[in-house]
Amino acid sequence: MLMRFDPFRDLDRMTDQLSRPGRSVLAMDAVRTEHEVTIYIDVPGIAGDDIDVSVEKNELTVTVDRRWTETEGQQVISNERPQGTFTRRIVLSDALNLDELQAKTSDGVLIITIPIAERSKPRRIDVSTDPHDEAIEASSSD
Repeated sequence: MLMRFDPFRDLDRMTDQLSRPGRSVLAMDAVRTEHEVTIYIDVPGIAGDDIDVSVEKNELTVTVDRRWTETEGQQVISNERPQGTFTRRIVLSDALNLDELQAKTSDGVLIITIPIAERSKPRRIDVSTDPHDEAIEASSSD
């Protein structure tokens, strides 16, 4: 259900992670069931107001903003947690019903649920018999 057509995106992400120790891009997992696709994106320490989820055509974009507030008189001893604006783009299949997309956070994880479009779900097709064929078979057995 997730389409990946940019072969350099993962290489760029790995290079970015290696060049900035302690930093990570918005890590995600995606799971499909018979009725929906669920995407889990780590967003620890980020308030719901600082998360933007949008869809344009078949591209899902998640943007988060993490900023630590500095208090006067504080001296930073260690600063390994990433700060700034982070974006994750995911190209989605046409088989998903993007109009019914839902997003929520729970325990530092953004959970995006996208139903599979009815037209894309497996379905059984009944095969009918041509009445003309039955008439030929009945007359030939007399």
